[in-house]
Amino acid sequence: MKFLSYNIQYGRDQKGKHNLYRVAEAIKETDVACIQEIEKFWQRSGFVDQAQILSEFLPIFYSVYGPALDMDASLKNEYGQISNRRRQFGNMILSRYPIISTRNFPLPKQGTGPDPEHSIQRALLEAVINIPGLGYTRVYSTHLSHRNPKSRFPQIQLMMRRINQAPHEQGAWSGEHTDAGWTEGEKPPMPQQFILMGDMNFKLDSKEYKEMVDSEDFYDAWKSNDEDRGTNVDGDSIDHCFVSKNLLPKIKRTYIDRNITASDHWPLWMEMNTENKN
Repeated sequence: MKFLSYNIQYGRDQKGKHNLYRVAEAIKETDVACIQEIEKFWQRSGFVDQAQILSEFLPIFYSVYGPALDMDASLKNEYGQISNRRRQFGNMILSRYPIISTRNFPLPKQGTGPDPEHSIQRALLEAVINIPGLGYTRVYSTHLSHRNPKSRFPQIQLMMRRINQAPHEQGAWSGEHTDAGWTEGEKPPMPQQFILMGDMNFKLDSKEYKEMVDSEDFYDAWKSNDEDRGTNVDGDSIDHCFVSKNLLPKIKRTYIDRNITASDHWPLWMEMNTENKN
């Protein structure tokens, strides 16, 4: 079973050209993919809906898109009729298996203050998937602030709380209702086990990384003898995969594919052994 985390830099490759088809070619080998920097209706990427285009390129995948930044990009014609569009920037999850339920959580945003560095809204996207050999699993795709540790720590802390709290909240709907219309379909699960992938913008020697691994709830999935964990063209190890403790024994290997140059990041892969030994 293959899992992928990939910051696609809104489809802009290492030569500065936009090519979502090359991104789709990289994604198609996976079973579950966590993608970051998906855009809708931005000038720099041709005013297109990238989430829709990727879904059309990958028709055998279920998908969900979770915007972080969301702003008006509507058009009005000469008759005053409005074509509603949203300029969005966010995360996506694609899966060969049905995505049972999904939630999208905004993460704390730091204003500019005395520091003029650009600040953008970030989010955590959750999907519950019944993965063969693993069972019901929460999968998260996220992209944390690029600014500084001060901006990331509140995001990390809220992200960890949301992930740890989810099983106690139960599924997207829970409990009973006198009106059967409110309980349509099977009651959705909210399993204990999870996989968290994404561009977290912190390095292995950072305080943010230590905050994650010292929590005893989040385990680094890296299982490679390769000491070079650089996941972007600058050689920074900022894309990560964390799993719940029970999934650690199932990890076969984790690696970075530097042959794929469809973004300024390289895909981070995790393979799991899902064979039933009973």
